[in-house]
Amino acid sequence: HVQLVESGGGSVQAGGSLTLSCAGSGRTYFNWCMGWFRQVEGKDREAVATLDYRGRTAYQDSVKGRFTISKDNVLNILYLQMDNLKPEDTAMYYCAADDRYDCSSEALVSNWGQGTQVTVS
Repeated sequence: HVQLVESGGGSVQAGGSLTLSCAGSGRTYFNWCMGWFRQVEGKDREAVATLDYRGRTAYQDSVKGRFTISKDNVLNILYLQMDNLKPEDTAMYYCAADDRYDCSSEALVSNWGQGTQVTVS
């Protein structure tokens, strides 16, 4: 049973930093694709940063150079380090994982966390 639990969201001023964590349980996530998505009310969920099954990273253009995705394969924790945050980064952030090559779009992912809110003012 796949379970993903996010933490680390909150409110921060523009220019600040937050680190999101996603603890995975129920199985090992080695060789799974994983990623972070975000959603603003009324809009589609979009991929922010993803790792393919080999651990190669991909970032949305708007976050390149500011966000860093990483994974601890021993602890089964996925991280998103977010620096130089901007008001347009305000959204609900979701952790995603699947047993496939990549998780680059919402349609490819079957497993989701409950979400953690990030608000940048």
